[in-house]
Amino acid sequence: MAKKKTSNIVLRPKRQVTIPGDICERLGIQPGDMLELTVEGSVLIARPKKKISMEALKEIQQAFKRSGITEEELLEAGRKVRQEVAREKYGSRV
Repeated sequence: MAKKKTSNIVLRPKRQVTIPGDICERLGIQPGDMLELTVEGSVLIARPKKKISMEALKEIQQAFKRSGITEEELLEAGRKVRQEVAREKYGSRV
């Protein structure tokens, strides 16, 4: 299980906080990165958005792997759908 790190921080008058550098390093975040804040009961949870995006990407990759569809098959199906939509929208000139 991951080791818990606790730090005390101060909420500044403009509702700003400074996240300690060691915690930023541990999370792989830098100034300018986006965080997602969630409130669960009286607990505030801050998660790096890029981590959330990477987790979603991994889930999508696993779903494709389970489906047995190859990347080439997916691209070809996309091409066919785009051609069909273009034909419907612009007629037979496409």
